[in-house]
Amino acid sequence: MKKFVYKMQSVLNIKEKLEEQEKARYAAALAKLNEEEEKLSQLYDRRAACEERLRESVGASLNVMAIRHNEDALETLKDFIGRQKLSVKKAQDNVDAAMHRLREAMAVRKTHERLKEKAFEEYLAEQNAEEQKEIDELVSYRHGTKE
Repeated sequence: MKKFVYKMQSVLNIKEKLEEQEKARYAAALAKLNEEEEKLSQLYDRRAACEERLRESVGASLNVMAIRHNEDALETLKDFIGRQKLSVKKAQDNVDAAMHRLREAMAVRKTHERLKEKAFEEYLAEQNAEEQKEIDELVSYRHGTKE
């Protein structure tokens, strides 16, 4: 009985490796997104603290320099938050693109696995047909030798 050999096993192996690479890229993109969202969250926290300091400086005494400094810091933080939102959006787009590539790689791998399964089923059918032929020949031989 001959052994089953899938002719395109090397292609299937490559597709599996490509899928693993896409999984790694997706994980990296997701980690980058989480990092960017964490930076944005920290900026929001800093802005809230800066707004609180501004309210305190306005309510306490008329120290114009402190008020002006807090207003400038708040405007700078708003600018940083705007930039960070763009970074988060870019990271989200990268995650979406990586997910799309991963899905494509998975679909290609699954297609090749189905082809391998189909080839194996054909192999089993051939083996079964060969066995049936051998059994028929054996039965014919035995039947012929009895007479």
